[in-house]
Amino acid sequence: MLDPKGRVALVSGATRGIGKAIAARLSAAGYHISAGVRDPRRASLPEGVHAARFDAGEPDGATAWVAEAHAAFGRIDVLINAAGINPVARFLDADETAFDAQWTINAKGPMRVIRAAWPHLIASGSGRVVNVASLSGKRVRNENVGYAMSKFALLALTHGVRQQGWEHGIRATALCPGFVDTDMTAHVTKVPRAAMTRPEDIAALVETLIGLPNTASIAELLVNCQREDML
Repeated sequence: MLDPKGRVALVSGATRGIGKAIAARLSAAGYHISAGVRDPRRASLPEGVHAARFDAGEPDGATAWVAEAHAAFGRIDVLINAAGINPVARFLDADETAFDAQWTINAKGPMRVIRAAWPHLIASGSGRVVNVASLSGKRVRNENVGYAMSKFALLALTHGVRQQGWEHGIRATALCPGFVDTDMTAHVTKVPRAAMTRPEDIAALVETLIGLPNTASIAELLVNCQREDML
């Protein structure tokens, strides 16, 4: 396993849910954390976590965040792309506003962060990228096709990163959870809250993923709280 001491991890979506749990877990493990948040002044983050402004919907947001984090710590080893949105986007909807927002935040947002940090991940020699996707990136089970499309795209991005970064020691994983007990699933009634995966358990898996050596890389990790026929 890689020693976390001195390694720097960037975590988006760190003010709530899965991202917040990941930032807290990695900080406690010894990583230096830079959290990309929309408003650093109002962010509630673990003590010692560096907060930088990052809005995944802004084309230049990733470049500014990465530059600030590198200036603060002098290196970047890990990216955790946990920011995401989940408005309903049906394929028969004439208004494509929700589709466009999901594509921008869920797919292009992580791509921009990875692109901005690419030279630093190469310099690390053991750069790690974890894209928090979803089981909705593996199959479609409801009418929110726009969300599934954006998460399928995120899986494609992850595999592209693996291909292009492999010789540089960069390893990428698409982490695909089902229902997780966060505010994003507050509307879900078919699965009891107590039966959903906990954000802290997802964070524990992320810690393991980014600690694995270059010779033990996991391309996709599917995490479910219920039985499905195929997943």
